[in-house]
Amino acid sequence: MLKCLLSLALIASLSGVCLADEPVKPAAPVPLNPEQTVLLDKPGNRLLLKTTVCLREGLLEMLVCPKQTKEHESILSFNGKAQVVHAGLLALGLKPGHPARFGEKFELPEGPELQLFVNWTDAENQPHRRSAQEWIRHVTHRYFDAQLDTVPSGVPIDQGEQTLRYDANSKELLWYGPMTAKQRDILLSHSNDEAYQIAVKKLYSNSQPKELKADWIFAGSGFSTLESGESWYQAEAGSLICVANFGDATIDISVQSSASGNDLLFEPYTERIPPAGTPVTLELIPVSKPESARN
Repeated sequence: MLKCLLSLALIASLSGVCLADEPVKPAAPVPLNPEQTVLLDKPGNRLLLKTTVCLREGLLEMLVCPKQTKEHESILSFNGKAQVVHAGLLALGLKPGHPARFGEKFELPEGPELQLFVNWTDAENQPHRRSAQEWIRHVTHRYFDAQLDTVPSGVPIDQGEQTLRYDANSKELLWYGPMTAKQRDILLSHSNDEAYQIAVKKLYSNSQPKELKADWIFAGSGFSTLESGESWYQAEAGSLICVANFGDATIDISVQSSASGNDLLFEPYTERIPPAGTPVTLELIPVSKPESARN
């Protein structure tokens, strides 16, 4: 399987070569798979993935997954093999690092850094290009807490669905989901107690949507040997471009991020994502060119 990846990368890397006496023309991106969903743009030093929006709400493990794998936890799905994406990055001169390691001591994934950009056209036929991080935010649909020893008299607690809660055991004021500025101001008007005011302002600040700031890196996934003796590229199971750390990720984020269903850290930034079914071209661009490309 590794030989297959290297062969594909070599073929792809040679696809932009032309004879010296031929007129120089801008080279079109070269499809690397039969589905034409992975395209190598050697002159532009980028890899293009043709994807589709499949999720706008929910908890995330992936930004992109291969089709019919983890669409319930991924914003984009991709009709093709993860190994072809790996080969395309090799053709750009990148060397993979390693995925996250879960031994006695956790090890962050490592590898060359990538910039990811999402490109799509809206209903008014207007083109858009955004950093992929802008489509992902820290989870907002959860409880936020702030320390408060005593709830001041007159402050309403547990009065409706979207209201303050108080845990007397842990002495914490609680709020579920993003708090609006109007809600904050109403809550602050209930009491001038300094500790209460600080707690409410903390709940407001912590509950505001915060987009992903971590970088993506080319971790490289890995290979398993099936009972048949065939070598299998592990990311085909879903872990193509991750926002939660997996030991089989092709591309992962550079920070520790739980892959546990109850502790997932990220969700789609729904308001920024076009409708489900929208075609999206994803650009994968190495942050720095390999030495061979600089000479």
